Amino acid sequence: MSSAEYRALISLPVILLLGAAITWAGSQGGERMLGWPVFAWCAGLSFGLNWLAFVHAWIARTERYFDLTGSLTYLSVVVLALAARGTADPRALLIGALVAVWAVRLGSFLFLRISRAGSDSRFDELKHSFPRFLMVWTLQGLWVLLTLACALAAMLSAATRPGGLFTVVGVALWVAGFAIEAVADYQKTRFRERESNRGQFIAVGLWAWSRHPNYFGEITLWVGIAVIAFPALAGWQLITLISPVFVYLLLTRVSGIPLLEARAEEKWGDDPAYQTYKARTPVLLPWPPSKG
Repeated sequence: MSSAEYRALISLPVILLLGAAITWAGSQGGERMLGWPVFAWCAGLSFGLNWLAFVHAWIARTERYFDLTGSLTYLSVVVLALAARGTADPRALLIGALVAVWAVRLGSFLFLRISRAGSDSRFDELKHSFPRFLMVWTLQGLWVLLTLACALAAMLSAATRPGGLFTVVGVALWVAGFAIEAVADYQKTRFRERESNRGQFIAVGLWAWSRHPNYFGEITLWVGIAVIAFPALAGWQLITLISPVFVYLLLTRVSGIPLLEARAEEKWGDDPAYQTYKARTPVLLPWPPSKG
């Protein structure tokens, strides 16, 4: 067993412990079903769906349905939470609708992208190692759970405090973030479709304002969800507000920006035009392009 496989095995119980901790916090003061907190049922569904998908992925040695499974997990967990709540709570319905719209848009975009490309280079080594491949599917279960944590806690909370200004501000943030992410993805797709741009880096549209505007949009929309959820949370449930912080750390410190920045440096590190673009353009927070 390689050191990478050993680390993957060690990480599995850590992932599950983190999932258990956030599940306990989010379950406080929430709805119950068959004697168990609905939040716990949602956590089990999040991990269970990804493990089920892993079985097919391991047999076929494919990552084609990884992102699609993630989006379907979001949708399934939201549907379970709304169905288990029973009553038509406006805040729960709003949060559920916003998450569903985001999941459908991003999931379909990522699935179409990998269908055109045929594979995802991130998985070239992982999909041939059982413990490492299992680890990433388990991590996706945790990703869904942690990202949705404050949304789920609010949807299942017994609190009836009105959202008021929090709802208005939260929706505005979500709309802004969703628009930025969708437009950035569209611009990059159109850029790559042009034959003259093959092998080139994108530095137009929103990508002239930020090197990763899609990630800025995603972080912003999850901050919006947290703002909407906040009035419904109390006590230990407040721990679930780690959701947007988790999204930020995941995208900026773990699997998003660091990997893409390293790949870009490998491709265009010797290109003076790229170095100029890199020096003038913020990594994440959009800013008008410098004219100097």
